[in-house]
Amino acid sequence: MRIIDMFSYAFSAIRLRKLRAGLTTLGVVIGIAAIVALLSITQGLQTAISSQLQRGFATDTLIVSAGGGLGGGNEFNLLVKDAQTIRELENVTASIAVIQRICYVKSSGLTRRVTVIGVDFVAYRDIYSSTFVAEDGEIPLNPEEDAVIVGKQVSDPWNNGTLFCTTGDTLEIIWTNTTARPLRNETYTGRVVAVLREVGGFTVGGPSDSRVYIPISKAQSFFGTETCELIIVKLKSDDKAMIDSTAKAIREALGSGVTVTSSTAVLNIISNVFSTIELFLAGIAAISLLVAGIGIMNIMIVSVMERTREIGILKALGMKNRQVLLIFLCEAAIIGFLGTLIGIGAGWSLAQIVVRIFGSSSGAGGLRQAGQAVVSNGTTITPVLTPTVILGAIVFGLAVTMLFALYPAWIAAKLKPVEALRYE
Repeated sequence: MRIIDMFSYAFSAIRLRKLRAGLTTLGVVIGIAAIVALLSITQGLQTAISSQLQRGFATDTLIVSAGGGLGGGNEFNLLVKDAQTIRELENVTASIAVIQRICYVKSSGLTRRVTVIGVDFVAYRDIYSSTFVAEDGEIPLNPEEDAVIVGKQVSDPWNNGTLFCTTGDTLEIIWTNTTARPLRNETYTGRVVAVLREVGGFTVGGPSDSRVYIPISKAQSFFGTETCELIIVKLKSDDKAMIDSTAKAIREALGSGVTVTSSTAVLNIISNVFSTIELFLAGIAAISLLVAGIGIMNIMIVSVMERTREIGILKALGMKNRQVLLIFLCEAAIIGFLGTLIGIGAGWSLAQIVVRIFGSSSGAGGLRQAGQAVVSNGTTITPVLTPTVILGAIVFGLAVTMLFALYPAWIAAKLKPVEALRYE
């Protein structure tokens, strides 16, 4: 009996038992749909966040911070002048210090709490040329002491056209000096010279929509400090060997009190985290498919019992045990394949529905486009259905149905013709 004849016979048997086959297929559909929906949403989130991180990071940069990490240390102080020391190292094209403080800013009678960043505007723009870009106004080459640049969210925090401040406005910056006794508020008035184009996403060291930028010289005098929180180092390229050797040179130059973090390392860590999440979610979704597999086994055992006489007739006509086994496995393969295909379509549709619902309830910004959800910082999630997910779903769906159909098929193959023909 040819394999095509076995599939034809198996398909005929399924058509004779439409309701039972439909319910069996539904179990596979639910399991595959859950897997596809979870993985496509997770991969969409990973793609969105990675894209935003790549915009906020420059892959050819290093972030130098004091102590145990980006949060800074409590013993070692990173100095503004250390940027010059790093700048003289091999493979370094630029090095800028970053001073940052939590302050309050006042404009038009309104007050907001923001992070104020002191940097060299020109060097900062050279490093982050694609994100530190003015949407309104101009980033000055020789900024005056009172020059202030604001992020998009600072200028338009409500995202409705009602501006907190814009180019040409006066901005009062208030900082609480905790080193003075008694504590006192330090205040200076700046002039907004530029509003940055929306960056979106997440950043470490790079431009942000929710920050205010002032010249590094003004930050040193206003905050009364020569220490800085970060030093951003731009390299000649993002070659891994160059990153590693430069990081080692920085630690040797400044001592063991510094931590050097590469943007590519952060991106790799995030990718690894998402891979783990994907595996975890796929495992959870696979449980539903395994439950469906148990249902397939039960239904096929019942089918074997109902078709005992039919099996006896087939064997009496000369069909071998192997052929009977293959017929039942072909039935399982058809059910698994159909269920998997329908499940992939259902899972993709479910993912689209979820992101639409999530986007419509995400607050400011809402749903930007069909099939896109907006999360914090303007990051949009678009479900991603990769060929790997499709192929994996087909293989897994077929494997589960075939595995759980193997025992009932083996029972059918082992039936003796005489006993099967006597079965009532």
